[in-house]
Amino acid sequence: MNNKDRLRQLLSEFKQKYPMTIGWRLEKNSRVILDHLHDDEEIVYAFYGQKNANPLNILGTCVVAITNERLIIGRDRVVIGYFFDSITPDLFNDLKVKSGIIWGKIEIDTVKEFVVLSNLDKRSLIEIEKNISEHMNDMKKEFELVSNRKML
Repeated sequence: MNNKDRLRQLLSEFKQKYPMTIGWRLEKNSRVILDHLHDDEEIVYAFYGQKNANPLNILGTCVVAITNERLIIGRDRVVIGYFFDSITPDLFNDLKVKSGIIWGKIEIDTVKEFVVLSNLDKRSLIEIEKNISEHMNDMKKEFELVSNRKML
C-alpha cells in the first residue's frame, strides 16, 4: 500500500474510533505531509487534531504522521501556503498528556520548541501517547546506534 492510501486509511480509522476529535481539511493537510516525505519514508501511524494550546481556537487543524524516520505535522493554510513541522528522534525530549472532560491534549517537548496538539477525543490520548512514545524511542535508539558507529 502506498503512503497516500495508508495515510487516508489511518485517518479514516482514527475518525471512526475517535469522532469527538476536531479536524477538517484533512485531504489538504495530508497533501502537505505527502509532499514532504522522503523517498524511502513510510507512514507508521497518523492522526489529526489542532496544533495550538487554545481549546477555543479550532482553525489550526493539522495532520500528524509518525514515519519510520520522524514525526511530521502538516497544516495547509486557508488562503495561501502551508506549515510543516518535522521532529526527528534526536530532538524529541518528552511528551505530556492532559485530559479534560471531552477533549485532551498532547504536549511534545523538543530541543527547539514546544508543540501542543489539542482538541483530541480524550479516548484517543492513550493510543496517541503509546504510538508517539514507542516509535520515537525506537527511532532514537536506532539513531544513537548509527551515530555511535560513525564515531568509531
